Amino acid sequence: MTRLVFSPSALQDIERLAEFLMESDPVAASATADVLTGGLKILKHHPLVGRPAELGYRELLISRGRTGYVALYKYKVERDAAIILAIRHQREGGFLFDNGGLSPSTPS
Repeated sequence: MTRLVFSPSALQDIERLAEFLMESDPVAASATADVLTGGLKILKHHPLVGRPAELGYRELLISRGRTGYVALYKYKVERDAAIILAIRHQREGGFLFDNGGLSPSTPS
């Protein structure tokens, strides 16, 4: 079974997404981490399920109501590990490299 490894950036993204929801919907905010980690569990059995993205990365869509989230990850065959690099809401822009890390882009 493939291991899931969360980068510090991905953990910060989960916290950021939950904090954003806290203002408008505290109930949804408290469930955000569960929705995201639950959605990512498919990678344990199907690590290549995400759509191919740039530079050998993959993107996994995680549904939530009418929208959802996008998780950027890389599957390391030799380690049988899916490295979760960043997570963003579908309405945010794509992912950007920032100071060696990944973060969701912000609309201009």
